[in-house]
Amino acid sequence: MNINIYYGGRGIIDDPTLFVINKMQEILEELRVNVTRYNLYESKSTIPTLPQTLKEADGIILATTVEWYGIGGYMQQFLDACWLFGDKEKIAKIYMCPVVMSTTYGEREGKLNLSTAWEILGGLPCSGLCGYIENTVMLEMNDQYIRIIEKKAENMYRTISQKMDSFPASNQAVKQRIAVPKSNDLTLQETEQLSQYVSDDSYVQRQKQDIQELTSLFRDMLSEDGTENEEEYLGAFRKCFKPQAGFEADYSITIEEKKKKLIISVDGPKLECRYGSVEQPDVEVQMNRATMEDIVNGRMSFQRAFMSGAMKTKGDFRILRTLDQLFPFEEKK
Repeated sequence: MNINIYYGGRGIIDDPTLFVINKMQEILEELRVNVTRYNLYESKSTIPTLPQTLKEADGIILATTVEWYGIGGYMQQFLDACWLFGDKEKIAKIYMCPVVMSTTYGEREGKLNLSTAWEILGGLPCSGLCGYIENTVMLEMNDQYIRIIEKKAENMYRTISQKMDSFPASNQAVKQRIAVPKSNDLTLQETEQLSQYVSDDSYVQRQKQDIQELTSLFRDMLSEDGTENEEEYLGAFRKCFKPQAGFEADYSITIEEKKKKLIISVDGPKLECRYGSVEQPDVEVQMNRATMEDIVNGRMSFQRAFMSGAMKTKGDFRILRTLDQLFPFEEKK
């Protein structure tokens, strides 16, 4: 018989859950059960791959500690991974015993949450164990409490070895009707490989870089094909221009969806608008197309875009503020 223990606490010395699962592991090993422990706090980056460890398990213990509210993030991540990447056919044959110790309020709710989650996954329930332990020493020195833990481990062993049945739960009916995960049309082997990639931070970063490079490539291809409008927005700036006596400045505006920068050069009453580049502009601006559309259509000013974070700037902020005076776009009705 193989039983896995998944511990979702933080591993602190006075965690009462650690004492409970250590005692249960001791009893199970005396019954010649192969017990494997997985401390989730030590496997933060590999939690998505842990559902693969359920393959050889006949039963599992989900153990966690309620320190302030709920079952904790590590255990929730593991259950999420079981839902997304776990083999539901294998899970349907695995018994689960929830163990939840609390140093505050909420141990019963935590135990119920674990049991409910496992039933929705399709697994088999075992009688669990929960309790409020203010001081771990009190637990260790109480023979009656230790006997309860031992009995719970023995009952779990009997339940698994005898393959005891249980009444159907409404959670199963809910799962069959509405809680069905979206099909990804992947084989079990492909799903396992996907879970490995999800837990590999370097792989994820490489994928993000590849996506950015492809985006840039396609943008360049569009530009080469002549589909990028070289006159876009230029007419709107020229039409709305209000000269400021004695004012000179060069603005470089990067629109994320465009390859070339929009250059606005002002010299008193003279205005030059073009797409290209300029050396050492007084102000550099970066925004997306949606923000630029809002500005030229009068729905947003340059100052408001900057204050809201929709526009990033670098340079002389006094010159930046003059943009709204030079180009007082009015909202179109």
